[in-house]
Amino acid sequence: MPYAAAEDRYDHMPYRRCGRSGLKLPAISLGLWNNFGDDRPLQMQRDIIRRAFDLGITHIDLANNYGPPAGSAEINFGRVFKEDLAPYRDELIISTKAGYDMWPGPYGEWGSRKYLLASLDQSLSRMGLDYVDIFYSHRFDPDTPLEETIGALETAVHQGKALYVGISSYSAERTEEALAIARTARIPLVIHQPSYSMLNRWIEPELLETCGEEGLGIIAFSPLGQGLLTDRYLHGIPEDSRAAKDGFLKRDFVNEDNLARVRGLNEIAQRREQTLAAMALSWVLRDERVTSALIGASSVRQLEANVAALQRLDFTPDELAEIDTFAVESGINIWQQSSDA
Repeated sequence: MPYAAAEDRYDHMPYRRCGRSGLKLPAISLGLWNNFGDDRPLQMQRDIIRRAFDLGITHIDLANNYGPPAGSAEINFGRVFKEDLAPYRDELIISTKAGYDMWPGPYGEWGSRKYLLASLDQSLSRMGLDYVDIFYSHRFDPDTPLEETIGALETAVHQGKALYVGISSYSAERTEEALAIARTARIPLVIHQPSYSMLNRWIEPELLETCGEEGLGIIAFSPLGQGLLTDRYLHGIPEDSRAAKDGFLKRDFVNEDNLARVRGLNEIAQRREQTLAAMALSWVLRDERVTSALIGASSVRQLEANVAALQRLDFTPDELAEIDTFAVESGINIWQQSSDA
């Protein structure tokens, strides 16, 4: 049966302006970092993506290396797009990125013009798209002149392969440098994608202030601390959990200090009549400089539970003060190498 989007899909999702640009994003966006490779059934992926759009999530975020294997998330999304979402292309914001290891040899990662433009062409081919709405430099490259990296983004815009461009995990200083180059080139660098959560607050205050002053939108990825800010780890590490596999959420991150913080935050969430995950998303969105929170999902049920965070975005000063006693840097920022460069 052909997919038809819900008629009420725009009735409940708030949309926030991306910095001082004309682009608006849903307060919650869907990222395909995990659960959208060839290790998960395509029908499950299709169900999540369809439901997300029905809930007003118009922004789907990918990267060239999402999988596994690398590239498969874009291929799988391309299948769903072709069969279900193609009639709604002008209602969608589709983003992808390049910067991490993608293919062998010296031209398959980082921020050179050679890599970024080749990667974008590959991404468009995998997804079956003529253009993406946002193309990101996925990480800062300390060995490539920033003029070259941003110049490659400029070319992507001039070729009509990206409407907007962005950066991810850049420091405040590098962000200012990138913006200066982009403005000279008159290209729409409109968004920064940093990791940000109650246990990973590295963007405070410098990057938040820079983006606010410069009119750059922020979309926070990993707002649930790679899954640590859920009820999954309140009592340790389940055998079938992400931490048990020692992947992006390392076993070492689920230590007694962090568990105490998570349990303290969970108690506050319960008093607010929210799940811990919902409160964590609400907390990230409390700052008007944050355009959107980027979530993953392993099921439609989990997606719906996280979108429910939008029902309670307010915090009292006392709640924020209490949260601050537990919401401290917890050593989980695995992308720090880029932001420190």
